[in-house]
Amino acid sequence: MAKETILIVEDDEDILQLIKFNVESAGYDAITASDGLEALNKARRHMPDLILLDLMLPGMDGFEVCKELKRGSETGRIPILMLTARGEEVDRIVGLELGADDYVVKPFSPREIILRVRAVLRRNKGEEDVRQSWRREGLSVDMEAHKAEIDDQELLLTATEFKLLSELIRHPGRVLTREQLLNTVWGYEFEGYARTVDTHVRRLRQKLGDYARFVETVRGVGYRFKE
Repeated sequence: MAKETILIVEDDEDILQLIKFNVESAGYDAITASDGLEALNKARRHMPDLILLDLMLPGMDGFEVCKELKRGSETGRIPILMLTARGEEVDRIVGLELGADDYVVKPFSPREIILRVRAVLRRNKGEEDVRQSWRREGLSVDMEAHKAEIDDQELLLTATEFKLLSELIRHPGRVLTREQLLNTVWGYEFEGYARTVDTHVRRLRQKLGDYARFVETVRGVGYRFKE
C-alpha cells in the first residue's frame, strides 16, 4: 500500500526539517517547498494527500497559495492544514474562509502536528460515514462516493465541509453542539476552537445556496439539520 504524501510549505529551514522528520517518522512521504510559487508547482505536479501550509511566506503568502489551490478542480480537493505564528484570530478565520481545513498556531509540538494530520486525512477518507445516500428536493449527498450535488451539478466541497454536511444529515432534527462537531468532524476537542465550526458552517451554507435553509442555527448551542 502506497504511503500518503504530505507537502510541507515553510520558509524557516529549521522548522521545515523538524516537521519533515516527524512526518516521515510517522510513516508518510514528505515533499517540501520554501515559498508560495514552489508550493503551487509541487502541489500541481505531485497532487499530495495533504498540504501543511505556513501563512507567512516570502513573495506569495499562504493566503494566496490557499486561494489558488482551491480554485483548481483537482488541487481544490487537497486538504490544507495551516501553520501560523500570528495571534490574531481574524487571520485564522480568513484562512478557513479561503478553504483551509484546519490550523495550528506556532509554537506547536511535532506531536500536535501529526495528530492533526491524521485527523484531517481520516475524515478526508470518510471512514466514519455509515448512511450511504440522502436526497431532498434538488440536493443529494452520496456518502460512499463522497459527493454532493445540487440539481445534478456537483458541489465542490472540501473534505471537511463534506464531513460536516454528512454529520448533520445523519442526525436530522437533532441539535449538535459545536463541541460535538469538533470531536466527530475534526477528531479532537480543544477549548477555543468553536469558531472553526462556525466558519465552516458559514462557508458550507454559501455553497448550498437555496438549500442553506436546511442547516439551522440553534443560538448558543450549535447546529441542526432540518427534518
